[in-house]
Amino acid sequence: MEKRENWSSRLSFILAAVGSAVGLGNAWRFPGLCAKDGGGAFLVAYIIAMVVIGVPLLAMEIAIGRKSQAGAPKAMRLINKKAEFVGWAATSNAFFILTYYAVVFAWCILMTIVSFKFATSASDVDTAGSLWMNEIGVTWGTSFKGAGGNIPVALLVCVLIAWGFIYGCIRKGTSRVSKVVKYTVFLPVAMLVILAIKGFINNDRLGDALGALFIPKWESFGDPKLWIDAIGQAFYSLSIMMAIMFAYGSYVSRSETIAEDAMIIAVADFACSVLSGIVLFTTMYQTGRTVDDMSASGIATAFIIYPQSIVMLTNVPALNAIFGFVFYFMLCTLAVDSAFSILEGVSAAVADKFLLDKKKTTKMIAIIAGLISIVYTTGAGVGWLDIVDNWTNQYTLIIIGILEAICVGWFCNTKYVLDEVNLNTKAKGFKMPKWWFYGSVKYVAPAILAVLLVWQMINLGKAGFRYNAADYALAAEIIGGWIVTVLCFASGFIVKFACKHTKRGRTILALEAKEPTWAELNEKQELAEDFEMEVMKEEHVDVQDGKIVDDVVNDEPVVSAPATEDKQ
Repeated sequence: MEKRENWSSRLSFILAAVGSAVGLGNAWRFPGLCAKDGGGAFLVAYIIAMVVIGVPLLAMEIAIGRKSQAGAPKAMRLINKKAEFVGWAATSNAFFILTYYAVVFAWCILMTIVSFKFATSASDVDTAGSLWMNEIGVTWGTSFKGAGGNIPVALLVCVLIAWGFIYGCIRKGTSRVSKVVKYTVFLPVAMLVILAIKGFINNDRLGDALGALFIPKWESFGDPKLWIDAIGQAFYSLSIMMAIMFAYGSYVSRSETIAEDAMIIAVADFACSVLSGIVLFTTMYQTGRTVDDMSASGIATAFIIYPQSIVMLTNVPALNAIFGFVFYFMLCTLAVDSAFSILEGVSAAVADKFLLDKKKTTKMIAIIAGLISIVYTTGAGVGWLDIVDNWTNQYTLIIIGILEAICVGWFCNTKYVLDEVNLNTKAKGFKMPKWWFYGSVKYVAPAILAVLLVWQMINLGKAGFRYNAADYALAAEIIGGWIVTVLCFASGFIVKFACKHTKRGRTILALEAKEPTWAELNEKQELAEDFEMEVMKEEHVDVQDGKIVDDVVNDEPVVSAPATEDKQ
């Protein structure tokens, strides 16, 4: 097997990971949750959630990926041979997310193209708010009959463009990604800064906007929904439990320090979220709106509410159109990094398992996911997208998080993982404490995520185990919800069944049976070290600075041979 490629530099890995983590959820969902969950109260809860759960689990996945040099399924199998199905669940869930995320990316491209129309709807909030809906022909239902089966040509073209960008960014592996992220990470930040500056200029309600974002509503701390939303956002925002960080970690050099990198990624992710909040809040308040006009729904915020504010920014329609272009182009740059990172996670998992050519595997998966994504371009596409998005993120992702934490915390020697996290830590560098890592992975993360899952299931039960019975057909909710979730957790067993009943699969299983787990590798190393120490005791030798040292002669040590040489 050819040697696994590495990132061209530490900066390339950090930028790629930040690009994956900082996605559309940071730009629109984070500000919406701030608006609905007490402003500064949500920020405090979010920081706590990032520290308690986010950073340790992020470091955990990167470390396991690097140690195993493989995608999620193989990496989890090397943790524990029975845990491979967890990696496949993460991979399958990521695949389903990819199929609709590409269409959301296409919406951003389409809105960027038609942003000139904001110049023709000066102060017409109704026209601006319905622009996206009219362009994609949404019916808000799940039936493909009549208008529900229509596919707008413009949207279909944008989907093809989106997939072209997604595949193009990673078709040559990490070398291409390293070049792409130098632009796609800094560009959206620059545009967010421009939009934030605009929000500060001539804004009579700037104080109200910043106060609503940063000043906590103390009564919100007693609301369970605040903590659940904060934990959920921290969990989703860092791209963990989606097979991505396993894949990205597998390309990290052994000389890098994961503990420090994980902190940098988390801080950058949080900073971009806060910057997005400043943009949304200042824009809304500048145009006479308040937090009551904002939505926790990212789609509603970005494609319905924000356009209504864009046309009211200035008295110059052309200038409003320019700001609209900047906003949606910024969303495009955020979307592409997250989208191709998801594709990378899926591709790495499949190629590693079946010993396939990575580039051909990436192309194959992009084509299959692209064909499925056509469903979301129809008039009924938004309804189907809403269902799949709800189940993949609100249920499947949480269960995967619980299983990963349990596998690493209880069915593996957690010390091995922490040692990998802190490998190469300099004397004065950041080192992840044992109490923090163990406490999160073994206890806090699985417990809190379990509570979050129970909360979600209770709410689902209250709704008759339907997500949106008023607008969506039962068949659509079963297919896009229950069946998608079941397929995710059954995928590992389906892969194993297929391997057992194919010639190539049986060969792969035979090879895997010979691969030692992470614990077995460490145990062999420890046994070898113990054996070496016993030999040295028998021969009256000692080890100093990596060399075998004989018993002292005239009170001076005599160096005989390197410790790594065979002593016959």
